[in-house]
Amino acid sequence: MKLNHWVVLVLGSTLTALAIAKLPPPAPMNDEQKAKAEETKAKAAETAKKAAADELRYQDRAADRYFKEMKAAGKTVPPSSWVPPAPPPVAAAQPSSSESLGQKQAVAPKTQDTANPGAAKANSGATNAKPTPAKG
Repeated sequence: MKLNHWVVLVLGSTLTALAIAKLPPPAPMNDEQKAKAEETKAKAAETAKKAAADELRYQDRAADRYFKEMKAAGKTVPPSSWVPPAPPPVAAAQPSSSESLGQKQAVAPKTQDTANPGAAKANSGATNAKPTPAKG
């Protein structure tokens, strides 16, 4: 009985792959269709933004009602310690105004301690020193 299940599964997968392979590629979009797609995308973004704002408003109303009910019941509720997450970082850094005009920013050279240059050499040698084995 188990062999029949595998045969049906393989046959079904093969037929599905063949049917998908025979579908023609989608036709390229003309300017009117592109404009309509952009309009639909803008409407979807606006609807999503409105839905998010509504959800926040409903959450605030529910929290206010909860705190009022607990206060009426004589219970003390500590304030929420939840902190909203930070917005995601920007993917690409924007060039400064001088970089956008083709000018390069000057890079400051790395400097050493000029007040006591001998101390810097002594410290750098101490970090690379190998411990001496104990005799005995």
